[in-house]
Amino acid sequence: MKWAYSVEAVRAAEQQVMRDVPAGALMNRAAHALAVVVSDFVGFRYGAQAVLLVGAGDNGGDALFAGAELARRGFGVRAMLTDPSRAHAEGVAALLAAGGRLVPGGPIGDCDVIIDGLVGIGASGPLRGRALDFARHAGAAAAPVIAVDLPSGVDPSTGAVSGEAISAALTVCFGALKPGLLVGAGRLRAGRVQLVDIGIGSALVGDPVLWQLEDADVAAALRAPQPDDDKYTRGVVGVVAGSPQYPGAAQLAVGSALLGGVGAVRYAGPAAVEVSRRWPEVLVSTSVNGAGRVQCWAVGPGLGSGFEAEQSLAAALALPVPVLVDADGLTLLAQRRELLARRKAATVLTPHDREFARLFGEVGADRVGAARRAADSCGAVVLLKGFATIVAEPGGRCWVNSTGSPVLATAGSGDVLSGLIGSLIGSGLDPAFGAAVGAHLHGLAGTVAARRGPVTAPALLSALSDVIGDFS
Repeated sequence: MKWAYSVEAVRAAEQQVMRDVPAGALMNRAAHALAVVVSDFVGFRYGAQAVLLVGAGDNGGDALFAGAELARRGFGVRAMLTDPSRAHAEGVAALLAAGGRLVPGGPIGDCDVIIDGLVGIGASGPLRGRALDFARHAGAAAAPVIAVDLPSGVDPSTGAVSGEAISAALTVCFGALKPGLLVGAGRLRAGRVQLVDIGIGSALVGDPVLWQLEDADVAAALRAPQPDDDKYTRGVVGVVAGSPQYPGAAQLAVGSALLGGVGAVRYAGPAAVEVSRRWPEVLVSTSVNGAGRVQCWAVGPGLGSGFEAEQSLAAALALPVPVLVDADGLTLLAQRRELLARRKAATVLTPHDREFARLFGEVGADRVGAARRAADSCGAVVLLKGFATIVAEPGGRCWVNSTGSPVLATAGSGDVLSGLIGSLIGSGLDPAFGAAVGAHLHGLAGTVAARRGPVTAPALLSALSDVIGDFS
């Protein structure tokens, strides 16, 4: 499992460690780690060319000392300084003593790698002045960029980008992951993220602000059937989805619910004939209240917004079991918020940005903050869909998904996610954790499906079966 700490926590930890170690030790650790990563990335050969983009802060110092080490290893190193009068003086001296050169700004020209040390986690707002010029030169160059701690122009807390920003092939992150590397545009700009230990871990105080599952966490979470299990001990999930206009939504949600580890799926909705024909093992009921034993309900995909759909949603939310609400269910809930206020059991809401806006207002640049505020305001787990899906639980952990892909922006993809998460919760997973596990599996399935051709919801469902099978 990975986690990210707030910028404030990281800076406090750095300050604490710097009080306990010799002056410059922390920067030297970071610079050495950066030089090693750069050398490995390039596939070291004598005479390889590196260009440093150097700002006035500590990131610039890290880049200069790393450049000095690279020069001693046989690299040709050129440094472009945004402000020579404010550059890290010891770093400049070390670079020049090692044979590196200072060059004026301008097109970068031929080189093997560009090191982005323009601004760090203390920066805010868009890039300006020579930092902006240098970022544009990096964007026009053919060489890959390695960012120091964070791509310049990316907000370290939110991942938002206002204006120009560096797009890195690799980001070398020191001490602890920063939230901006995992969410928003920052996830795209960061490229591959490599975390290196510089000795601040023991000084980090408080809990991480973001958690991120890895494959091993998901594998450990999936419950394997036991010898004494029957279909009821494995859990039962109920699905309310589909309508005469959208019968396929019911088939997709039910199909994914069958894959999430429960022993049985109950369906209560207007597409019973289509569901029974496609999935004969599903237990069909005429209503939510008549469905019998259910550990979790998934309500909303393709359900419509008529009276019967509203009654089904109200019936599910009146029950003392977890309920996931998606799609048309969210539209209905925006009109009848009192249904949520009466809840005692857990509720999971899975909006995309437009659905989120109808319930809670515009998402804005800070997706994590928006999801957290929404979860706290309504007392429900909020899964905010997107390239890096966010799962926030009221007053608790916030998860960010690492497996998302643009190919999942296709009709029916959300229906598959809803049934899957409902099933995972029905099988016994904590609702917020189950939502995070479901998003991880859903993203992996999108990647697998994309290898086979254009991604459709049925292709996603097929790939999801393979992905879950690989974890068994």
